[in-house]
Amino acid sequence: MKSKMNIKGIIIIAVITMVSMFFINMSFAANTGKVNVETANLRKEPNADSIILEQLSINQEVEILEKSGEWYQVKYNNITGFLRQDLVIVSGEASNTTTDTNQVNTVAENTAVDTNTTIQNTATEEQPKEGIQKGTYVVSEDTKLKIVPSINATDIIEVKKEEEVNVTEVMNGWACIETMTTKGWIREEKLKSKETVEQEKKEEQNVPTEEEKTVAQETVLKTQYVKSASVNLRAEPNTSAAVVTTLTVNTSVDVYEEKDGWSKVKIKSLAKEGYISTALLSDTKQETSRGAEATRNKTQKPTTPVVNETTTTTTTSGGGTSVVSKAKQYIGSRYVYGGSSPSGFDCSGFTSYVYKQFGVSLNRTAAGQYSNGTAVSKSQLQPGDLVMFGKSGINHVGIYIGGGQMVHAANPSRGVTTDTINSGYYANNYVGARRVM
Repeated sequence: MKSKMNIKGIIIIAVITMVSMFFINMSFAANTGKVNVETANLRKEPNADSIILEQLSINQEVEILEKSGEWYQVKYNNITGFLRQDLVIVSGEASNTTTDTNQVNTVAENTAVDTNTTIQNTATEEQPKEGIQKGTYVVSEDTKLKIVPSINATDIIEVKKEEEVNVTEVMNGWACIETMTTKGWIREEKLKSKETVEQEKKEEQNVPTEEEKTVAQETVLKTQYVKSASVNLRAEPNTSAAVVTTLTVNTSVDVYEEKDGWSKVKIKSLAKEGYISTALLSDTKQETSRGAEATRNKTQKPTTPVVNETTTTTTTSGGGTSVVSKAKQYIGSRYVYGGSSPSGFDCSGFTSYVYKQFGVSLNRTAAGQYSNGTAVSKSQLQPGDLVMFGKSGINHVGIYIGGGQMVHAANPSRGVTTDTINSGYYANNYVGARRVM
C-alpha cells in the first residue's frame, strides 16, 4: 500500500514539475520587447562581430525567446537572432505569477535591465555628446548622408566638404542634419563649427595681422638705384608677371624685401610699388656722362667685321653686362641636345641656365622664351637681351653681347660660341628679341 502511495506521489510531483516548466516557458515565450533606438542590428550570434541578419527600427516588436548574458535571443518575421539587451525594452514580466524561485529571479533581472536601459536612454537623449549641439555646422570632409544613424544604413546623398548644414538632433555619436535639398544622419566627427573652420583657414594661410602688415610696409631696408637703361617694374616676382611701369637708369627706389633674387620696392616719386630683379639695382648711381660713354666706346673691339650692320646698341650697365660676362664663361662648352648644365647645353638650355644664375626663370624652349619678358626692336638691342631665329617658327635662341654679336650654343660641332646676327643664316632668319631683365 505504501509502495503504491509512493509511486502516486512521484507521479504527481513529476506532473506538477512538467506543468510548471510548461507554464514558465510559455510565460517567457509570451514576452515581447520593443526596439528603443533608431536602428538595431539583429545578429546571428550573441556578439558584436557576428553577421547582421536584419536591421530593426525604433518601436518594432520582437518575441523574446531567452536571455544569453547581455543578449536576448529574439524572433522577428520568422527570423531568429540576437539583440543586445540595451537596445530592447522588454514587456510582460510583471504578469508572471509563478512561485518558482528561478522565475522570480529572472523577472527581477529583466526588470533591472529594463529600468537601467530606460535610464540610460533618457540620459542619452537629454545629454548629447559634448561639442555638437543644434545649430549650423560645416562638413569637414566629403561623406555620405545616411537614412538612419547606422554605418550600415542606406546612403541618401554625398555631402561635400565645407558645405554648411543645420543640425536638428544628436544621438549616440550621430547628428541629424538638414542640407539645402534633404535630411539625414552623419557622424559627429564629420562636423566642425564655423568658428573652427575660419580659424583653421587663417592658420593655413598664415595671414598677418593688420599691425604686422603696417610694420612690413613701413620698414625700408635701404634705398637703391636702377642701374640699367630700361628696367621693368613687375606686379609679381617673376618675368611673366604684368609690367607695372618701366624705370630708367638711376631711378631711386625704396627696398623693403629681398627674396629669391627679387627685390620688392616702392617708388615714391611715382607712387608705385612692385618687384625688380635684385641684380638690376645698385647702391650707387651709374655714370651716364658723354665722356664716360666715349671712353667705353673706344675700348670696344669687334671680334668680327660687321656686314650691313642694322643694330644700334643702347648703352647699358649692371644686369645685362653681368649676364654677358657670365655667358662668356661657358664659351667652348659642348653642345648636348636637351642639356642645360655646364656639362652640355642646347640653345635654350644655355640661356635658361645663364639667367637662372641671376634669379630669372625662363621657359625651357626657344619658342617658349619668346613669351618671356618684353619685346625689343633690333635697333634697340642691349647686351643681355635674348635674340630668336627660325625659318618656320622659332627654333634657336642666343644672348646678345653687343656689337652685333651673340653668344649661343650653336650645334654639336661648334658647342657654345659667338656669331654675328647681321649676316648669313642668322641675319636671314632673325625673328625678334626679348628683354627679361
